[in-house]
Amino acid sequence: MAFTNLMLVFIFNLLYLSLSSGIEIPEEFQKSNHTNNWAVLVDTSRFWFNYRHVANVLSIYRSVKRLGIPDSQIILMISDDMACNPRNPRPATIFNSAHEQINVYGDDVEVDYRGYEVSVENFIRLLTGRVPPDTPRSKQLLTDEGSNILIYLTGHGGDGFLKFQDSEEVTSQELADALEQMWQKKRYNEIFFIIDTCQASSMYEKFYSPNILATASSLVGEDSLSHHVDSAIGVYIIDRYTYYVLEFLENVHPNSQRTMSEFLAVCPKSACLSTVGVRKDLFHRDPSKVPITDFFGSVRPVILTTDPINIVETPKRKKKTENKTKIQVKRDYVPQFPMHLVQVT
Repeated sequence: MAFTNLMLVFIFNLLYLSLSSGIEIPEEFQKSNHTNNWAVLVDTSRFWFNYRHVANVLSIYRSVKRLGIPDSQIILMISDDMACNPRNPRPATIFNSAHEQINVYGDDVEVDYRGYEVSVENFIRLLTGRVPPDTPRSKQLLTDEGSNILIYLTGHGGDGFLKFQDSEEVTSQELADALEQMWQKKRYNEIFFIIDTCQASSMYEKFYSPNILATASSLVGEDSLSHHVDSAIGVYIIDRYTYYVLEFLENVHPNSQRTMSEFLAVCPKSACLSTVGVRKDLFHRDPSKVPITDFFGSVRPVILTTDPINIVETPKRKKKTENKTKIQVKRDYVPQFPMHLVQVT
């Protein structure tokens, strides 16, 4: 009994010393310092046979919106409008499965950049904040040093480049320099970078800015493959990597305890048929202790106060009564035919 009491006293003193000396006690999750969440979701491909790329980006859009990121903090860039394409047998819908379980287009999709607005120049200007002064708020990435940003790219790519509209491309070095500008201008706290394209990992190899966690659907020299065909539309409907990502995110809720390390392992080679790449040397936190909602959810700060709040009713303005005499104007219809053609009998 005496030994048990001594052990309790020892543990109590150890806890007291650790708290008083400022030593951190390990927690289940490592807390982030971010104050808001943003998402930049980009589909860079055109034409009907790239239907799956639109389904990819809208699948991620649906997930982040469901988990709490509002449309005002989501930048959605879609190169082609598959929902209204004449070849679409189900107008105003886009599905990511041949079973048609989820219409990822939904009823409230807000596309910020569409068609030929999805260009390399607009994408780089969006990230760096160098947009024209008359750019609408919905087309601006209004982040700050407390922002956690999810960047998702899908389309066709190769070793060190990503194609836009089959007419231009952004290189891995240009993307890395854009992210460095964001860091220098204090436009982010942390970035989670996802890319689903062929040889996707080549796009994050040049990154050199801090606080970036990156993952890719394929390594250099590998193709990122599609999942299945929808016979009703005659094309592949979604890519393998994004298919399994969506399957994972469907089981995540705003109070989920899932971690980023679970997300990074969502698509093994047996499922993706390509090797998922991960880069975490620039990221200062352990992904196994980072909740997935740090990037796919939304922070909504609440200030608690015990002070009374006086709500003063503002007096209503009295409407000015003006005595204006109404002038009645008689209006006649203009004759349908010129008068000189009308025969008077």
